[in-house]
Amino acid sequence: MTNVRPMALQHALDRLLIHSPIPDEDRKTLESLPVEERLFEPGSFIIREGDFSRELLILKSGFCIRHKISKDGYRQIVGVNIAGDIVNLHNLCLDESDHNVQMLTRSIVAAVSKDEVRFLLHRRGAIGAAFLAASLVDSSIYREWILNNGRRDSRTRIGHLLCELAVRLEVSGIGSGQAYDLPMTQEQLGDAVGITAVHVNRSLKSLARDGLINQVGRRISFPNWNRLKDAVGFNARYLYVRPPSQWGSQTPS
Repeated sequence: MTNVRPMALQHALDRLLIHSPIPDEDRKTLESLPVEERLFEPGSFIIREGDFSRELLILKSGFCIRHKISKDGYRQIVGVNIAGDIVNLHNLCLDESDHNVQMLTRSIVAAVSKDEVRFLLHRRGAIGAAFLAASLVDSSIYREWILNNGRRDSRTRIGHLLCELAVRLEVSGIGSGQAYDLPMTQEQLGDAVGITAVHVNRSLKSLARDGLINQVGRRISFPNWNRLKDAVGFNARYLYVRPPSQWGSQTPS
């Protein structure tokens, strides 16, 4: 599916503005870049480790995961992307990909020339600052994931990831973070937090039994957000966002 549409970068620009201001003139320049839209089915790869990319790929709808495969064939999910994320931001400066990007859901990806974006970065400081901020937030999330997988127990790892998705979805305006359809299977959740699917199942049941989450199928909701975030030690500081007012007067911490 190919379309050249000036507003195809809308979600990505909205995301960039969360962390860094972009003047209207610069925003219009970014919005006018030629974009090719592509439809991907669940499970399909948009990037494989070792690929060389001449494009920046923006997730316009749906969800995808970043992952690496060990020598023995074990998968470690190292990130979850939602609509508006630039899934290969590293390729802006690094040509070769060191990990895979695979679709969780049926999704639309917007591809824009990396060279055209780099041209703007060198000539418009506000655009460069916005992309730098986005890269630094990615790094902050990676640090939190290292802490989560290295120093928290199974239940806390799962609860923390559920909290992160809730805040990111809410802030991005995709839906209500207080209740959402989990895009990941229990096996995928396990690969994200370094435990087996069996331990994921037990952890979800434990969180539900204690009244910290409700789960009906893939629908996750939070009866008491403050109790959950306290129980799993969730602090949204590493996301560098301020969720909307329904989360309360202060950012979840």
